[in-house]
Amino acid sequence: MKLAIYGQYYPEKTADILHKMFSVFEKYNAQAVFEANFYRLLLENNVLKNEYEVFSNHTELNNSFDFFISIGGDGTMLRAATFVKSKNIPIVGINAGRLGFLANVQQDAIEKLLPNLFENNYKLSQRTLLSLECYPDPCDIFDLNFALNEITVSRKNTTSMITIETCLNGEYLTSFWADGLIISTPTGSTGYNLSCGGPVITPESKCIVITPIAPHNLNVRPLILSDDTEIKLKVSGREPQFLLSLDSGTKTIDNENEVYIKKAPFTINMVEFPNETFLKTLRNKLLWGEDKRN
Repeated sequence: MKLAIYGQYYPEKTADILHKMFSVFEKYNAQAVFEANFYRLLLENNVLKNEYEVFSNHTELNNSFDFFISIGGDGTMLRAATFVKSKNIPIVGINAGRLGFLANVQQDAIEKLLPNLFENNYKLSQRTLLSLECYPDPCDIFDLNFALNEITVSRKNTTSMITIETCLNGEYLTSFWADGLIISTPTGSTGYNLSCGGPVITPESKCIVITPIAPHNLNVRPLILSDDTEIKLKVSGREPQFLLSLDSGTKTIDNENEVYIKKAPFTINMVEFPNETFLKTLRNKLLWGEDKRN
């Protein structure tokens, strides 16, 4: 079995995580290939004893890879999706961050859960992505034009709200007066969307949600749409530009541009282990059912 290993940074717990991972890999004779920048960080910190092959970008990943292992937090998982793209390589998230809705394999469970990969004891959770197009200026300022969590428009260099004219499948919906607007996938519902009062959505739901950021109209609420809806946004305000974000990447866009958002033509596969489901993660991370009076 061939595994791609990726991380964005080197927290102190990384050495222990890798030690536990390789104790499993050696048992099953697995081949590890590291992302080049992460590999350099590991060498600088004297973590690896042997030499390993590396990859530098998504073009160097092919169908010879069985899994893509992300070591970090949810932000690292989002970046992992940009390597995998439409290759259907399942992603496994090992949490070296904080909350970890996506990277849900905890450090103390590595040696218990990873053997399931080799014993075919897991299921794949298919995650919807959003694609982006801009007119008249193309959005080629982004390295990639898709998002796993959300696409967001927000104000730039001003304390004044912006107006976001919104159309669904060519029909006018409303003009939001707000600090911004979040277009979220079910996967992203536990991220920025949740912080702004949007609903939690189970990952396999075939929908997307529009959530305003600090709307001026008190009767404006998040709106759930079918995921085959095409959304058009047109921003106006006191500033000539606004901010457009795809997951963690943000760029400046001129107000003259129209932003078109729809479901991407491919999905991302995330590995879900037995007894480590989304609902269990939800209970644990949000402390549902916990009575702090006890």
